[in-house]
Order: sequence, then structure tokens, then C-alpha cells
Amino acid sequence: MTPMLILLFGVTPSTAISSDLVAAVVMRPIGAAVHIRAGTVNFRIVRWMVVGSVPAAFLGAYLLHLMGDAKSAENNIEVFLGAALLIGAGAMVLRFVLDRRGGGPRDAYVTEVEPRPALTLAVGIVGGLIVGLTSVGSGSLMIVALLFIYPRLGANQLVGTDLSQAVPLTLAAALGALAFGHVELSVTGSLIIGSVPAVLVGSLLSSTVPDRYVRPVITFVIFASGLKYVGLQTTALGWVLCATLLAGAVAWLWLKRPWEVTMAPPSAPVHVVDRDAAAHDEAPAQDVTI
Repeated sequence: MTPMLILLFGVTPSTAISSDLVAAVVMRPIGAAVHIRAGTVNFRIVRWMVVGSVPAAFLGAYLLHLMGDAKSAENNIEVFLGAALLIGAGAMVLRFVLDRRGGGPRDAYVTEVEPRPALTLAVGIVGGLIVGLTSVGSGSLMIVALLFIYPRLGANQLVGTDLSQAVPLTLAAALGALAFGHVELSVTGSLIIGSVPAVLVGSLLSSTVPDRYVRPVITFVIFASGLKYVGLQTTALGWVLCATLLAGAVAWLWLKRPWEVTMAPPSAPVHVVDRDAAAHDEAPAQDVTI
């Protein structure tokens, strides 16, 4: 939503980031509550992440405030945002590769995974700082870090744990944004009014549309936005995106190899007996081989 506010509606970057964070406070608890009810949250991991992410998110909002509202400051904020988006897009691609390779079985029950305090705390600090500065990273960067730290944590438990820690993280960043005066209440109100029913529609779509179709589109949009923010000119951006689409198509062909047709082995003959005819003495029972 932050890139759309900036590129489509002309909202200044600092205001778009802060308003997006405040609107996210309304949406995130819904998803977290679903996972808590399903028992897919490791609260010990959540506690260590929150210890690092909450103060770091507040610090990130304060640093955003210190940059000011001057034109040069807004340009710097756009560069930070672009870098975060590009890292997020790269993290989503990396997550796809890791999911596809699937080194070891992610079959541990949620209570069986012991927290790794130092690494988990570090992820919380870095992720919280990036979220406070750019509103990006709570779902892409931090979840990829958790993939490495907890290789046995199941996918649904990974999502539930990350989403649950994102609630206090986003709240801290939003409070920082409110405290330092970057929030445009009219923008925030419009986001909430539009996003709450859209979350329900999106949930219905995500339950029917396979993730393998949705994730590449989101990754491509994030990647394109990131390139735009770091200063890539429109013509160069177009060429890069065309090259990216071509590379994606080649990668898909290489992975799927649709030209390789695998012939199914011949099945054993199936004998069908016409018992009705035999029962009525219309004709002898016939043994038909298919």
C-alpha cells in the first residue's frame, strides 16, 4: 500500500509510510487471532522477537521523523524504501527456492521448537528498525530469517508465529508515527475503510487461487516499485522489467520442461463381464478385455 500511496496518489513518502503502519494495526490482529486459535503460534519465539522489534520499530519511526519533510529528506526516504522493497522481493524469491528445495522435514510440533534467543532477538531488532523506517519487512524479511533459524518449524506455524509478533511490532511503529506527527488521518481512515472489507475478499481469493500464481505477481510488483524508488529511470526500468519477465519465463520452462511428455505405463487388462445378459439368458456372458 505504501508504494501505491506514493506513486498513484502523490502522498509524501514519510506520510505514506506512517499512515500505512497505523492502518495495518487494524488488519494484523485478525490474522493473528486465527493462528492463535488454531494453535500454530510459538509464543516463546514471539516473545524474543518482540523484545527486539518493539523498541527498534519505535526507534525507526523516530529516525524517520529526524529526516524531516524537506525535498532532499523525502528523496532519501524513497531510497531507503526502495532498498527495503528490493531486499523484500529478493527474500520472497529466496523463500520460494528454499520451499522448493525443502532441505529437511518441517514437521516439528509448535511446542517442540526451542527458541534461539540471540539470533531471534537480532532478527527482531533489524526487522523492527526496517519496519519503523519503511513499513516494509514484517512479512517478507523476517519470515525468511525465521526459515534459516528454525529449519524444522512448519510452514503454517512459521506464518502464525511471524504474524503474531508483527502485531506488537506494527503497533509500536504506529505509535511512534503518531507521536512524531507523520500520520495523515484522512489517508489512514481511507485505508482502513477500504482495506478491512478487502482483507475478507482477499482471504476468499487466497483460499481458491494457488499461491504459486499469487506470489510471483506480488514479488514482481514489489521489485518494480523498489527499482523506481532507488532512482531507475522509466526507460531503463521498462527494459529491466522486460528482462526480468523473460528470465522468469525461461526459468519456468527449465523447471517444468513442458516438452517432456511422460508416457504412462500400460495398465493390466480389465475384464468386464456382461452379467445382465447372462441373467436374462439373452446371450452368453461375454468377457471383454479393455
